Amino acid sequence: MFFKSKEGKSKILSLYNQKLKELQVNYSEKLVETKFGTTNVIQVGYTDLPPLILIHGTGGCAPQILDSFSSLASKYCVYAIDVLAQPNKSAENRLDMKSLDYGKWLMEVVIKLKLKKVTLVGFSFGGFISLKALEFNETPVKQVFLIAPVYIVNGNPLVGLYKMFLPLKKFIKTNNQKYIQKVMKVLFSEYDDFALEFMSTTFQHCNMDFSPLPVIAKNSAQKIKSPIIIFACEKDIMFPGKKMIKRAKQLFPSLEEVILLEESKHVPTNKNFKIIEKLILNKNQKNE
Repeated sequence: MFFKSKEGKSKILSLYNQKLKELQVNYSEKLVETKFGTTNVIQVGYTDLPPLILIHGTGGCAPQILDSFSSLASKYCVYAIDVLAQPNKSAENRLDMKSLDYGKWLMEVVIKLKLKKVTLVGFSFGGFISLKALEFNETPVKQVFLIAPVYIVNGNPLVGLYKMFLPLKKFIKTNNQKYIQKVMKVLFSEYDDFALEFMSTTFQHCNMDFSPLPVIAKNSAQKIKSPIIIFACEKDIMFPGKKMIKRAKQLFPSLEEVILLEESKHVPTNKNFKIIEKLILNKNQKNE
């Protein structure tokens, strides 16, 4: 199971609901039944607007990514999805990263929600899920925005081991805050008390997946036809920005634009999230 205990799950869902309440937006929550597991979806915005799916990263949840993109609902009907086997309200089933299962799962959610011409916005592991969906079936997809996505390049494993995974393992073992703060400083360009508490609680009470992350094969990437825009983070030790841009240009014939977020670590600043959001909104206006 993903959650180590009922008490741990309760703590995480309490934080989840706290963040959702803090957003102060009108929303509806629905459970979508898929063959991969029950999926929780938070909908914000009017249903007559173009559909946009927001997909958070590892150790995250739908309210957090909604918080980072608070203005998208002005031009889109936003569906923020709780990824399976993460600290949220969806099922605890972990899918095989080497298969197309994450893409099949996302497309099943899209079909069950009866969405067409969907804009996908995937951050980190959400980018991985978006690309898996494109590999599987890109018919319902209009355009894709990827922010520091998993699945294009990986960073130096030794750097990741020493700067992130060893402190993380020490934190899980000792619950000493100094270790999780080391991890946060490596991952986040900036972070607040909620992010620290949510990450701390997640790594203490969840069985996280530390298996190696795959990268997309060139022949698969070249079959993708959906327009792709990538935001790469210069100081991201897990998925280095310049390395990502170089490979993305070689991989995707449908790559429309790449933007390097200078000095950004894996999780961009609020200011950078606003820059990303503005570009997504501008793209929507141009396509109207």
